[in-house]
Amino acid sequence: MKQFSYIRVTSSDAAIAAVSKDKSATFLAGGTNLVDLMKSGVTGPERLVDINRLPLTKIEETKTGLRIGALAKNTMVAEHPLVVKHFPLLSLALKAGASPQLRNMATVGGNMMQRTRCHYFYDTAMPCNKRNPGSGCGAIGGVNRMHAIFGASDKCIAVHPSDMCVALTALDAVVTVKGPKGERKIPFGDFHRLPGDTPEVDNTLQRGELIIAVDIPFNEVGGYAHYLKVRDRASYAFALVSVGAALSLKDNNIADVRLAMGGVAHKPWRLREAEAFLKGKKATVENFQEAARMVMAPAKSQGSNEFKLTLAPNTIVEALKLAAANGNI
Repeated sequence: MKQFSYIRVTSSDAAIAAVSKDKSATFLAGGTNLVDLMKSGVTGPERLVDINRLPLTKIEETKTGLRIGALAKNTMVAEHPLVVKHFPLLSLALKAGASPQLRNMATVGGNMMQRTRCHYFYDTAMPCNKRNPGSGCGAIGGVNRMHAIFGASDKCIAVHPSDMCVALTALDAVVTVKGPKGERKIPFGDFHRLPGDTPEVDNTLQRGELIIAVDIPFNEVGGYAHYLKVRDRASYAFALVSVGAALSLKDNNIADVRLAMGGVAHKPWRLREAEAFLKGKKATVENFQEAARMVMAPAKSQGSNEFKLTLAPNTIVEALKLAAANGNI
C-alpha cells in the first residue's frame, strides 16, 4: 500500500476544504471499498480525510419523505422502523448486499461511491480504461460473464455493484451534496453515469463535493415490494442480475410501479418503459412478461454474459410476481 497522511475533521466545511485544496486527498468513511482498492494498488490517495465525526448519521422523517444522513450505516438504515414501514424495498436491497460485518461498517454515502468489482479493474497487470484511461478494456473480448448488457461503450463494459443504489434509483431519491460552491441536489438517477469515453468518472460529483444526505419522497408503492438478487452463491456475492420492484395495487390493478435493475449496467438501470406500460394494467404474468420483453430491446451480449439476455427478463417477471404477492413479508 502506498504511504498516505491522515487527518480527522469535525465539520463538513473542514472536510470540503481539505479535499478541495489537495487533488491527492479523498474522503474516508467506512472504508469497506476504499481500503480494499488501496491495498490492491488500484488507487493511492496521498491523504485520507476521515469524516466519521461529522453529524451525518440521522434518519428522520420530513414533511415530504425520509432523510437519511450520508454516514448512516447500512445496517442501521435496513433495520430502521421508518425505512421498513415506508420504503421496504430499500431495506430488502440493503439486506441483500455484502455481509453483516460489512453492512455494520459501510455508510450510505460510501455505498454510493463504491467502484466496480470488475476483475480487470482490480488486476493492475491488466488493461483497464477505468483504472488507467487509454490502456484498453480487458473485459471486452475477455472473461465478461459479470458484465453489462445495457449502456456499455467500447471503452468499458463494467457494472455498478450496489444493491442499495438500485432501490434508491427506483424510489426517485434525491442526493444533497455540499462543495466549495455550496449545496446542490442531484436526482439519484443522475448521480451515477454511463462509461461513454470517460469510464474513469463514476459519478457527477465535482471536486471537493461531499455527500450530505439522501432524501426519499413518500410514494404509494410501499408494501408490495421485493428485491430479487440472482448471484453465484447465496451469501456475499455480487449480482449477476438484480431487480427492485415496488407496486401499488388496487383490486389487482397496478396504480403505480417502480422498477430498477442491478448487475446489468455501469449505473443502476431504471426501467421506465416497463413502468409506463404496467401502470393501469392488471398484475398478471402476461403483462409482466410483456413489460420485461419491452425493456430488453437495447440489451447486448458481450460474449460470455449472453445468458443475461434470458436471465434478466425472467428476473424482472419473478420480482414483479413476488412483489404483487407482497413478497417482502
